[in-house]
Amino acid sequence: MTKTIYGDRIGKTAELKIGCSATIFDSSRNKILLTRRTDNNRWCLPGGGADPGESVTETCVREVWEETGLRVQVRKLTGVYSSPNEILVYPDGNRFQTIALNFDVEVVGGELTTSEETSEIAYFSVEELDEVDLMNRHRIRIADALENKTAPFIR
Repeated sequence: MTKTIYGDRIGKTAELKIGCSATIFDSSRNKILLTRRTDNNRWCLPGGGADPGESVTETCVREVWEETGLRVQVRKLTGVYSSPNEILVYPDGNRFQTIALNFDVEVVGGELTTSEETSEIAYFSVEELDEVDLMNRHRIRIADALENKTAPFIR
């Protein structure tokens, strides 16, 4: 299981990794789509790491497709998230300081389905998010997306 380690400028001990996540609202924009990860059983926004040779919007679209079965179109960047004081350590020993971009996306096709990476997919209201075992760094992304500002947050 991937674990998070915190420390003053611990990012110096790791490689940089670019990741993207997507905020998918229901048609009323009152609920947010979350996926339950198979590796840690926690809920999160759909997303993942960028592959060499793809843009960040291509990463976002691909990751949503792989994890949810939905085809999406990126509407706007809602935030950029990085911290030199946090790294992810994977079971194989790889260590990454992540730079994550979160996008507001629109569903344009597909059908909800789980994958090897997701065991459940569901829409949650803002009130229900307090009852969900949601990955910590995704809470701020959701809060920022709910602000629906024109300019992205940079955190």
